[in-house]
Amino acid sequence: MTDIWGIVNVTPDSFSDGGRYLDVDRAVAHGLALRAAGAGVLDVGGESTRPGAQRVDAATEQARVLPVIEQLVAAGAAVSVDTLNATTAAAAVEAGARIVNDVSGGLADPDMRAAVAESGADYAIGHWRGSSADMYAQAEYRRIAREVAGELQERVGEAAAAGIAPSRVILDPGIGFAKAGAQNWDMLRGLDEITGLGRRVLIGTSRKRFLVDTLRQANPGEEDVSEARRDLATAVTSALALRAGVWAVRVHDVAATRDALAIAQAWDGR
Repeated sequence: MTDIWGIVNVTPDSFSDGGRYLDVDRAVAHGLALRAAGAGVLDVGGESTRPGAQRVDAATEQARVLPVIEQLVAAGAAVSVDTLNATTAAAAVEAGARIVNDVSGGLADPDMRAAVAESGADYAIGHWRGSSADMYAQAEYRRIAREVAGELQERVGEAAAAGIAPSRVILDPGIGFAKAGAQNWDMLRGLDEITGLGRRVLIGTSRKRFLVDTLRQANPGEEDVSEARRDLATAVTSALALRAGVWAVRVHDVAATRDALAIAQAWDGR
C-alpha cells in the first residue's frame, strides 16, 4: 500500500496551517493524532517553503523542530525532518529522525549531502529550481516530466558521489515548486518518467494552489475554497498517485487520504 506521510508544520507562516502548531505540545499532539489516523511517517518542518516565504536561521528552525521530533520518536513514531539546512538535518537525525526531506535536493545547502551521508538516514530529494522567493521565474519547460526526471537523476548522481546509497534515496518531483498552474497537472500526468527512475517516489499535492485554482474553475464566481474541499481534492490526487505507482503521499489530512487509498485499492482488487 502507498504510505502516508502526515505533515507537522512547526511554523508561524506555512501557507495552510501556519501558527496552529508552533507550540511544542500542540505540535506533538497533532503528530500523534495523524499517526493514529494512519500516517506511517510524520514529516516535521520548522521553515515554510510556500511561495514568497522568507528563510529562517538554522538555530530558530532547530528550536522549533527538535523538541517535537524527540517527543514523537519517544512515542514510537517514525519521523522525517523537512529542512533545507545540513546542520538541522544532522541534529534531527541525532534526535531520532529516520528521513531527511530536502525539497531542494541538496541545492540550498552545499553541505547537505555530506551530512545525510554521514547520518545514515534516508534522503528525500525534491525537484527544485530556486528559492521560494523567486521559484516561479524558473518555471519554463518544454517537456516538464522528462526535464524534471533528468534533473532528479542529476541529484541522485550527486547524492551517490557524496556516499548516499541508491537504496536510501526517495524522489519527489516537487509539485508546486517552480511549477505554475497547469504545469503541475502535466507533471502528475507524467509520473511514469519519475517512477521509471527506479527509486521510491514521494508526492506532495496537499492543499496546494493548483488544486484551489482547479476547484475555482469548476465553480465560476466562487472565491473561497474551504480546507475540507482542498483535502478532498488532495485525497483524490493521492488515490490517482497510487495507481501511478507512487510509494508515498505527503498530506495534511491523513484520514481522508487513507480512506481514498482504501477505496482505490478495493476498486483495483488489491
